[in-house]
Amino acid sequence: MAYTSRSLHAGAGPQSLADGAMDKMRDMRQGAQDLASRSLSAVGDTASAAQERFGRYAGATGRYVTEQPIKSALIAAAIGAAVAAIVMVARSRRHSRYYY
Repeated sequence: MAYTSRSLHAGAGPQSLADGAMDKMRDMRQGAQDLASRSLSAVGDTASAAQERFGRYAGATGRYVTEQPIKSALIAAAIGAAVAAIVMVARSRRHSRYYY
Protein backbone atom coordinates (compact mmCIF):
# COMPACT_ATOMS: atom_id res chain seq x y z
CA MET A 1 0.00 0.00 0.00
CA ALA A 2 2.89 2.37 0.75
CA TYR A 3 4.20 1.80 -2.77
CA THR A 4 0.84 2.79 -4.31
CA SER A 5 0.60 6.03 -2.35
CA ARG A 6 4.17 6.94 -3.34
CA SER A 7 3.41 6.36 -7.01
CA LEU A 8 0.28 8.52 -6.74
CA HIS A 9 2.26 11.36 -5.15
CA ALA A 10 5.08 10.97 -7.67
CA GLY A 11 2.59 11.17 -10.54
CA ALA A 12 0.89 14.23 -9.07
CA GLY A 13 4.10 16.30 -9.16
CA PRO A 14 4.68 16.21 -12.90
CA GLN A 15 0.95 16.64 -13.56
CA SER A 16 0.76 19.75 -11.38
CA LEU A 17 3.88 21.11 -13.08
CA ALA A 18 2.29 20.49 -16.47
CA ASP A 19 -0.94 22.14 -15.35
CA GLY A 20 1.00 25.13 -14.03
CA ALA A 21 2.93 25.40 -17.28
CA MET A 22 -0.30 25.26 -19.29
CA ASP A 23 -1.80 28.00 -17.10
CA LYS A 24 1.29 30.15 -17.64
CA MET A 25 1.11 29.57 -21.40
CA ARG A 26 -2.57 30.57 -21.43
CA ASP A 27 -1.74 33.72 -19.46
CA MET A 28 1.12 34.57 -21.82
CA ARG A 29 -1.05 33.97 -24.87
CA GLN A 30 -3.82 36.16 -23.46
CA GLY A 31 -1.28 38.89 -22.62
CA ALA A 32 0.15 38.74 -26.14
CA GLN A 33 -3.33 38.95 -27.64
CA ASP A 34 -4.17 41.95 -25.45
CA LEU A 35 -0.92 43.67 -26.43
CA ALA A 36 -1.55 43.01 -30.12
CA SER A 37 -5.09 44.33 -29.83
CA ARG A 38 -3.97 47.51 -28.06
CA SER A 39 -1.16 48.01 -30.56
CA LEU A 40 -3.51 47.58 -33.49
CA SER A 41 -5.91 50.08 -31.97
CA ALA A 42 -3.10 52.60 -31.42
CA VAL A 43 -1.90 52.16 -35.01
CA GLY A 44 -5.44 52.68 -36.27
CA ASP A 45 -5.82 55.85 -34.22
CA THR A 46 -2.49 57.18 -35.46
CA ALA A 47 -3.35 56.33 -39.05
CA SER A 48 -6.71 58.11 -38.87
CA ALA A 49 -5.08 61.18 -37.31
CA ALA A 50 -2.42 61.21 -40.05
CA GLN A 51 -5.08 60.80 -42.73
CA GLU A 52 -7.03 63.72 -41.30
CA ARG A 53 -3.88 65.86 -41.14
CA PHE A 54 -2.91 65.01 -44.73
CA GLY A 55 -6.44 65.84 -45.83
CA ARG A 56 -6.12 69.29 -44.28
CA TYR A 57 -2.72 69.79 -45.95
CA ALA A 58 -4.13 68.72 -49.30
CA GLY A 59 -7.00 71.16 -48.94
CA ALA A 60 -4.66 74.01 -48.00
CA THR A 61 -2.38 73.16 -50.91
CA GLY A 62 -5.31 73.08 -53.31
CA ARG A 63 -6.48 76.48 -52.12
CA TYR A 64 -2.96 77.91 -52.46
CA VAL A 65 -2.59 76.58 -56.00
CA THR A 66 -5.99 78.03 -56.90
CA GLU A 67 -5.10 81.42 -55.42
CA GLN A 68 -1.47 81.55 -56.67
CA PRO A 69 -1.20 79.42 -59.85
CA ILE A 70 1.93 81.05 -61.31
CA LYS A 71 3.81 81.08 -58.03
CA SER A 72 2.82 77.44 -57.44
CA ALA A 73 4.09 76.44 -60.89
CA LEU A 74 7.40 78.21 -60.28
CA ILE A 75 7.82 76.50 -56.89
CA ALA A 76 7.05 73.12 -58.45
CA ALA A 77 9.55 73.74 -61.27
CA ALA A 78 12.25 74.78 -58.79
CA ILE A 79 11.69 71.67 -56.68
CA GLY A 80 11.76 69.49 -59.81
CA ALA A 81 15.02 71.07 -60.93
CA ALA A 82 16.56 70.55 -57.49
CA VAL A 83 15.55 66.89 -57.42
CA ALA A 84 16.89 66.37 -60.96
CA ALA A 85 20.20 67.98 -59.98
CA ILE A 86 20.50 65.76 -56.91
CA VAL A 87 19.81 62.65 -58.98
CA MET A 88 22.35 63.67 -61.62
CA VAL A 89 25.04 64.34 -59.01
CA ALA A 90 24.34 61.04 -57.28
CA ARG A 91 24.56 59.16 -60.58
CA SER A 92 27.78 60.83 -61.64
CA ARG A 93 29.40 60.02 -58.28
CA ARG A 94 28.30 56.41 -58.51
CA HIS A 95 29.62 56.00 -62.07
CA SER A 96 32.90 57.78 -61.40
CA ARG A 97 33.57 55.52 -58.42
CA TYR A 98 33.94 52.50 -60.72
CA TYR A 99 36.55 54.14 -62.95
CA TYR A 100 39.18 54.72 -60.27
